[in-house]
Amino acid sequence: MKEFFPEIPHIKYEGKDTKNPMAFRFYDPDEVIAGKKMRDHLKFAVAYWHTMCAGGSDMFGVGTHDKSLGADDEMELARRKAHAMFELLDKLSVDYFCFHDRDIAPEGRCLAESNERLDEISDIIAGLMKDTGKKLLWGTANCFNNPRYMHGAGTSPNADVFAYAAAQIKKAIEVTVKLGGNGYVYWGGREGYETLLNTDMGLELENMARLLKITSEYGRKIGFKGDYYIEPKPKEPTKHQYDFDAATVIGFLNAHGLSKDFKLNIEANHATLAGHTFQHELAFARVNGAFGSIDANMGDMLLGWDTDQFPTNVYDTTTCMLEVLKAGGFTNGGLNFDAKARRGSNTWEDTVYAHIAGMDAFALGLRMALKIIEDGRIDAFVANRYSSYNEGIGKKIVDGTATIEELEAYALNMGEVMTNTSGRQEYLENVFNSILF
Repeated sequence: MKEFFPEIPHIKYEGKDTKNPMAFRFYDPDEVIAGKKMRDHLKFAVAYWHTMCAGGSDMFGVGTHDKSLGADDEMELARRKAHAMFELLDKLSVDYFCFHDRDIAPEGRCLAESNERLDEISDIIAGLMKDTGKKLLWGTANCFNNPRYMHGAGTSPNADVFAYAAAQIKKAIEVTVKLGGNGYVYWGGREGYETLLNTDMGLELENMARLLKITSEYGRKIGFKGDYYIEPKPKEPTKHQYDFDAATVIGFLNAHGLSKDFKLNIEANHATLAGHTFQHELAFARVNGAFGSIDANMGDMLLGWDTDQFPTNVYDTTTCMLEVLKAGGFTNGGLNFDAKARRGSNTWEDTVYAHIAGMDAFALGLRMALKIIEDGRIDAFVANRYSSYNEGIGKKIVDGTATIEELEAYALNMGEVMTNTSGRQEYLENVFNSILF
């Protein structure tokens, strides 16, 4: 197969002072830092849908980036996209990729034809993976784009749609297993509602749980040993999403007995649209034992929709990597660039520049997160702030041995609580800045 991007070189690490736009400044994939190579800390993945498929269209205009790759029919285009994707993975020194089923192979006239197309293209991808050593981070099914899913997939009021979605997910899991993926994401793009005037919320929530249960159990049956992920999202695209944020999803999983088999795939842009910080969603998942994988992007805080921009905010990447390190690092998950170059950045070179920017931002975030941990002042402050729970009545509270009567007697005996320790937020923010800069 020909080289699709001869104008794009293999991207090398040249250090922070380089002026070469086709070079990494902070990402040195094989540099060992804190006992692991940077590539293993970060586990970057390229998103098939944005990188190979998205052409720059939006609700006000058609696409601006020609991604036809010289093909004259949709299956030939799918074949070429597979080879082009692996060329980009090689040139970017990225080890992983992620896909929806309809990204890698176009939908056919019926489910059987769609499955045949998936088989053909996944065979090609399997061969490319064998030749290059590249890996699948996770797969998923596109159960939101086709008009049949206009009212949801697992939450559709039409049982035929539910059955079709189950069959489509079954096939997507089979392809994920075939390609050795260690993750499978349930991206509930339309699992929600617009108005309760036409909605049976109880049935929809139960059906969503049923779909997760029967498909995930099937995956285990055929040998899938990785993690299942739910990706929280607000307002995308329905007004009331059942998977609004990390807390909502964890509550749902607990309520339906699914928490042991599911973790979360946290997206930065979804976090901010839900009114949270990226770090908050990661921390909430972590402390609830549900941290899994990350969609690495960012949103425009002046826009109220999912802009899926490449991450370049080093504060965000640093606080993200702090949470990843606190979680013990990635196991089956990683940093998937669910991100696209801006509509006006419409060349393949722009796609590469965007990935370089995101990879450098996260590499710098990793370096800064380790500096913050090694510095120790912030962790020491937090530990001291809660030190009253290390002994006496505080320890009894944490141990669960303090009775309500004991707490009442303690409170009556000590009189009024007249003082409290300062949180020193501004001091800590200055410490954070001093370490970064």
